[in-house]
Amino acid sequence: MPPFPTISALHAAYATGLHPRAVLAETYRRLAAIDDPGIFLTLLPETETVAATEALGPFDPVAQPLWGVPFAVKDNLDVAGLPTTAACPDFVYLASETAPSVARLLAAGAILIGKTNLDQFATGLVGLRTPHPAPRNALNADIVPGGSSSGSAVAVAHGLVAFALGTDTAGSGRVPAGLNNVVGLKPSLGSVSGRGLLPACRTLDTVSVFAGTVADADRVFRIMAGYDAADPYSRDLPIPAQPPGLPPGLRVGVPDAASRRFGSDPLSEAAFAAGLADLATVAGSAQAVDLAPLFAAAALLYDGPWVAERYQAIRPLIETQPEALHPTTRAVIGRAAGFSAADAFAGLYRLAELRRAADVLWERIDVLVVPTYPRPVTCAELEADPIGPNSELGTYTNFVNLLDLCALAVPGRFRADGLPAGLTLIAPRGRDGLLAALGARLHAASGVPIGTSVEPVPAPVAGPASAGPDEIELAVIGAHLSGLPLNGELTGLGARFLRAGETRPEYRLYALPGGPPRRPGLLRVAADAGATIAAEVWALSPAAFGRFVAAIPAPLGIGTLHLADGTNPKGFLVEAEGIGSGTDITGYGGWRRYLTAQSLHVA
Repeated sequence: MPPFPTISALHAAYATGLHPRAVLAETYRRLAAIDDPGIFLTLLPETETVAATEALGPFDPVAQPLWGVPFAVKDNLDVAGLPTTAACPDFVYLASETAPSVARLLAAGAILIGKTNLDQFATGLVGLRTPHPAPRNALNADIVPGGSSSGSAVAVAHGLVAFALGTDTAGSGRVPAGLNNVVGLKPSLGSVSGRGLLPACRTLDTVSVFAGTVADADRVFRIMAGYDAADPYSRDLPIPAQPPGLPPGLRVGVPDAASRRFGSDPLSEAAFAAGLADLATVAGSAQAVDLAPLFAAAALLYDGPWVAERYQAIRPLIETQPEALHPTTRAVIGRAAGFSAADAFAGLYRLAELRRAADVLWERIDVLVVPTYPRPVTCAELEADPIGPNSELGTYTNFVNLLDLCALAVPGRFRADGLPAGLTLIAPRGRDGLLAALGARLHAASGVPIGTSVEPVPAPVAGPASAGPDEIELAVIGAHLSGLPLNGELTGLGARFLRAGETRPEYRLYALPGGPPRRPGLLRVAADAGATIAAEVWALSPAAFGRFVAAIPAPLGIGTLHLADGTNPKGFLVEAEGIGSGTDITGYGGWRRYLTAQSLHVA
């Protein structure tokens, strides 16, 4: 078994003769050596998992992309024939069906090891709110493992499994990832079926993925993702694949000085600064942004009526057997009794206002990078105050699902005292692929090992810079370039960046009258009368391409562009009579350089 069982490492070993039974034997040996009874609530016998590998058939990673890969699931997800407890023994039931998210992984050849511990009813970010022994943090037993998906994060950090499923409502797929030095992927809401998931807040819940690398987390997510008509909260979202590289105009935001909250811990502040230095090497400069609207939205989750959703999820139990709940869980969810239906509507109105304020932020940036949590919290602190430190851990996570964003937590450089730190990337829904591309590069740049191992993070492997068989290439040369005002029209349709380049020298570029936003026109001319013009090539699905083209105003249109790399994507052209009083700006070589020159001239 590899030092850390990434999917690629396992499959490379299987291809040269390793049998999954050897991997499973090592899994159970490692678990025994760790001697942590708090990780699993249900652990399948080794004989049963080995039998599952025998049923796989010959090694075929194409037909079964997770062939022989061990994994675990949080014990609020149903697996047929296994108990679902949500860490509440009095709530237990035997699942009759397997959650679609889990079923897709099993069909892809993954081998289930067991079901993991959690903060009871997925209420908490510490991992200690369980009547069972709590999982120990994989790096330092003095700090909390993070919750609510504590067991899943710890299992991955120790290399017991290649990946594990958690859930994420308020940060449960991100905080434990950061505290255990692994990757935590929180998908766009509705992209993974929620059937078979015991809800915490049904309108905000999502299945999440813990893994050693971004590549593994992204692969698992894409196997699980898909519209489910039987789930009323499922959405048919465009989730494009990772771009092969980062768009040259990518706009990255980071918290401004007033938005940086570290609980007065200078070591965490220094670790975040080191992470931002890595970010600069990967994505260039970042702009500081005010997170006040996001923090205000976060306050609604537990201080507002959304706590009533948690009450509704376990209403029969809390109203008939309140003593069955963990005392802290009961205290948190019991606050729902203080809210009325009118309060719920007031909360919805307030959230709508804050979403509109947050929209302004996403007009300025494409990705937000924040600390995963302000500082590590010790178990002793939680014993003294079960509520306050938990709330602090959610500082940078609680607002994400309320505002319909996707997120990816990646390990960052350790603090000077050796405790973990991490960075979380956040973007509007559907941008999961962009987060994966940036996150993989940022994780590799940190230089930290995977989990508790000494295995280095592999360098990200860039995919092909061309469209897939179900995509259409579109070249843009103006306001739709990355970082410019109309790029959101592309990304909102699920477009993904492919490559930057330039046209062949047979075009002239004009600044057209009108706006805002200002637009250029590209006119094809004789080869000896033109010049090369900077362009970006993006990929869209045929349906998205059709919607995009339908909205193009005259005198612009779509034709076939001839690029210097020999490709011929579709792209913007202008009708000859449309240049009218436009200004010939061909000499600038591209729209972005023209805008830069204009801004310098104005300044």
